[in-house]
Amino acid sequence: MPTPSMEDYLERIYKLIDEKGYARVSDIAEGLEVHPSSVTKMIQKLDKDEYLIYEKYRGLVLTSKGKKIGKRLVDRHQLLEHFLTMIGVQEEHIYKDVEGIEHHLSWDSITCIETLVEYFRREPERIEQLRSLRGELDKES
Repeated sequence: MPTPSMEDYLERIYKLIDEKGYARVSDIAEGLEVHPSSVTKMIQKLDKDEYLIYEKYRGLVLTSKGKKIGKRLVDRHQLLEHFLTMIGVQEEHIYKDVEGIEHHLSWDSITCIETLVEYFRREPERIEQLRSLRGELDKES
């Protein structure tokens, strides 16, 4: 099981490859706001743990294991962003909040949130009731 730091790298690498077709050390470093030397060290660890294949000066490729986990991590991030948006969290807080909680939730909790999001999609009046209740509570504060 990857560590939270490894998850951040795998998520970023997966997104870069999905968007650009490749992931360079400089792009990973910029996206995660770390030094390129830190990226190189983590890439070597991810290679050792068989999440990717790295060849110095040639780049990297995610293994099937790395792709599977990378996709799952991107999906988790998007689900949590959608959930927080759905329940009325202010846009400027969402990314930071997701980054703060995504590594601390079990996959069981993620599945439960996914089920709740699907429920709200099927029953949109329920989310409106939730937002209305929140508004009432905010007025009381």
